[in-house]
Amino acid sequence: MEKPANVQSSVETLMKAYAVQCFCEPVVAIERGDHQPLGSEVVVEVMRCGICHTDLHLQDGYYDLGGGKRANLVDRGIRPPVIMGHEVLGRLVAKGPNAAIDDSAIGKTFLVYPWLGCGECEVCQAGKENLCAKPRYIGVARAGGYAEQCVVPDPKYLVDVTGIEPALAATYACSGLTAYSALRKVTIDKQDDLLVLMGLGGVGLSGLQIALALGYRRIAVADIDADKREFALKCGASLTLDPRDGDALSVLADAGGAAAVVDFVGNSATATFAIASLRKGGTCIVVGLFGGDITLSLPPLVQRAITLQGSFVGNLDELKELIELAKSGVIDPLPIETVAFDEVNAALERLRAGHVKGRLVLAR
Repeated sequence: MEKPANVQSSVETLMKAYAVQCFCEPVVAIERGDHQPLGSEVVVEVMRCGICHTDLHLQDGYYDLGGGKRANLVDRGIRPPVIMGHEVLGRLVAKGPNAAIDDSAIGKTFLVYPWLGCGECEVCQAGKENLCAKPRYIGVARAGGYAEQCVVPDPKYLVDVTGIEPALAATYACSGLTAYSALRKVTIDKQDDLLVLMGLGGVGLSGLQIALALGYRRIAVADIDADKREFALKCGASLTLDPRDGDALSVLADAGGAAAVVDFVGNSATATFAIASLRKGGTCIVVGLFGGDITLSLPPLVQRAITLQGSFVGNLDELKELIELAKSGVIDPLPIETVAFDEVNAALERLRAGHVKGRLVLAR
């Protein structure tokens, strides 16, 4: 007879996970006890988990602040072992006694919203947990999806993705959501104004597909990779350029200048180029975390009336909006390659080397 989903077994079973045991080293397989959910907790059996560039920063243990400075994760209270993986899709297998979800949901597949806050501050109460000063992000501050199971503190963070291919759906928890939230901050004329997207990696490609779905008709893509620029044109970009070319800024100026730029790379070179490409009154939204710094002269900031803004992932409501948009069929799927969980280190190295077209997703 099958054990009820919320009844604790007297015999502890073990589950496999992959953890950063020491920063700057490969992840290793470990065993952990099978978690019995308490309170409002729910447990999902991980089926898919995206491999994100943020995972490389977590593996390294720091972010590059430029000028030889680093933001070390240990200073933020994040210490090994770290079970990464914040793009989690899985089957609900257990729920705590206070979890506000019907028993009929057991066995169904959900996408997990990972950007959790403290749940109590004004920011969290306003539905902006991703901006909480005391974050509890899944796959960062708490165990993530590089495991057989993932514990979620409340079923409100489970999003129904019925009808979306599972590996693709997993990527919407971060790369899709990050791109969508950044684009929602753009306030330009979608028909006539020029939108520039910097970088066509996993998040940038999601940004291109989502921007097209949202109705932007003049999209320029800047990337140093010729193959990615060619792919952008096939997807629907109206203009592509290599930001290293001496005439790249002139090309954008001749096109009317960028009304808005979304920088999906976020290093010194891309941010400098993005700001320089703006027309008067334009907005630069920095999303990427590759790292570095910039020097910004203050008088031109005022005289050009430009805006420089950061955008970090997105909130739960934005994820739900994105999923509904994806279900409507208007977002073209980006290239996805699935890999076995046991091949996670090789996949991380491919991502680090820049040898990924689209997204890599762990699958079982």
